Amino acid sequence: MTIERRRALIGVNAGIFLAHIGNFIWFPVLVASLGGTDSGFWAGVVMCMTYVGRLAATFFYEGVAARIGIRGAVFAGTATEAVALGLMGFGSGVVVYSVLALFIGLGSGTAFPGLKNILVSYPDDERPKAFSTFQMSAQVGLFGGALAGGLLADVDLRTLFSVVFAIFIGFCLAASAFIPRDGFGSVDKPVDRVPLLSTAVFKGIEVRGATRYFLLSAVFWFLSIGFMVGIPLHMEEYASGWAPSAPFWITGLTVLVLQYPLFKFLIKHLRPGAVMALGLAGMVVAFTAFGAGRTAPWVVVGCLTVVLGEILFVPSFDIWIARKVPADRLAKAMGAMHFFRSAGNMIGSLLAGLLFDLALSWDVPGANWYIAALIAAGCAAICLFSGDEETAEEAVETAEEERAEASA
Repeated sequence: MTIERRRALIGVNAGIFLAHIGNFIWFPVLVASLGGTDSGFWAGVVMCMTYVGRLAATFFYEGVAARIGIRGAVFAGTATEAVALGLMGFGSGVVVYSVLALFIGLGSGTAFPGLKNILVSYPDDERPKAFSTFQMSAQVGLFGGALAGGLLADVDLRTLFSVVFAIFIGFCLAASAFIPRDGFGSVDKPVDRVPLLSTAVFKGIEVRGATRYFLLSAVFWFLSIGFMVGIPLHMEEYASGWAPSAPFWITGLTVLVLQYPLFKFLIKHLRPGAVMALGLAGMVVAFTAFGAGRTAPWVVVGCLTVVLGEILFVPSFDIWIARKVPADRLAKAMGAMHFFRSAGNMIGSLLAGLLFDLALSWDVPGANWYIAALIAAGCAAICLFSGDEETAEEAVETAEEERAEASA
């Protein structure tokens, strides 16, 4: 790896590390705060607006990057996110928070693809290392942010968001100091051929027979964000002696320790669908523990098992899709994956808060987690009993044989 690419990798990893620290400081505290002063539904609305912003950013990211470069897009996106987060400390009310959350999402949705674009521009033999260190930096940042969030849980929101603002300014400086303007690849299109606003992302939504797998992915992200929004509300109601971010340092540390050895072992011995089912089964156990126990020790048990979804489902799903989708449609499949993930996150953010409120109003503590457990169990059954369907190459061969027989 050249000195320039090594420097860029340092900048990218520093950026995603700082971003995860900042995000896991503020959002558990804000969600718990809104859940206590307003309701779980409104806390979910605020978080949902960040995902609305991220999805909206996909329509103009390419045009922005073509005009000011990948580095400029990362810088502009992070600066937007930093300013919106700084203003969070001086605002009040769910309307103000929702508007600022939209800009947080817009900034994140512009900066994050830029960081990934830098890594994609690396040579083939250097990409595995680049992406693995990127993922590790994100997990370490998550863990560090959750710990820092616990230390800052009792400060006023103005101080909290001022700290987060400073962290994202550091992200801006890292982006401008280390990463190149356009990555390490060639610019394919002249600026005047790249529209500032494009709806081409919709072309990736339908990828023939793989759509049902993307729907399954959307449900997984629905469950995942449901945990992220629901657990701070849960902590505020049933384990207020602990910081709202405490569950995230437990999950972050567990992922750091188990991610690579556990997935590597299981994927060698089981097909991807079975590994995905195990990940979802871990989420079933976790949601049941949250609902049945509710107290802090049960939260710990749930946090130790809910991470199996991220550890096992996410990488197995990538492998599954790579086997089902022909190589010439993989780029389109990536767009579809982003769309369905965003859709699952948006719906999950809203319903997590709403279901929490309903559980309280029904006087059935944990009902929101029981519903999530049933959904996860259904998805696990789909993964487990789907069987080893034909791969993308086999599907192409089958289609060609059918066409040949029809024309004979």
